[in-house]
Amino acid sequence: MTAQHIIIAVSALGGIIGGMGMGGGTLLIPLLTLAAGVEQHLAQAINLIAFVPMSVVALIIHKKNGYVEIKQSIPIVALALGGAVGGSFLAEYAGGYVLRACYGAFLIVLGVIQIYRTVKTVLRNKKNKSERARGNMPDRTAKGA
Repeated sequence: MTAQHIIIAVSALGGIIGGMGMGGGTLLIPLLTLAAGVEQHLAQAINLIAFVPMSVVALIIHKKNGYVEIKQSIPIVALALGGAVGGSFLAEYAGGYVLRACYGAFLIVLGVIQIYRTVKTVLRNKKNKSERARGNMPDRTAKGA
């Protein structure tokens, strides 16, 4: 498989994930740098370029499905735009190694948080199931509960 095939596959997968609102760049950037050998600054720029049309299409679909709350989004958008401006200036002065390290640390933190939340949910569900089995807790899955 050539680098061009890898880039095409990674882009398609990133688009699918991005369209679902899960951050296609989380996958796209590492795969572009690790699998296709693209330099970090370029991978991030490609991700930003790909993000614009992807997010517009996803936003239209999510709005149509009733998942977008404009009033609640305004403060988030304003803060995100400020962060984007600041981050762009920082990225200009950071070397590729610094960007890779920061991005890697970010992904690790996200992974740890996700593992923690998943384990917490599994343990809570297991505890609730055992309490229902002992009759200490009402079964919320029963019809009408």
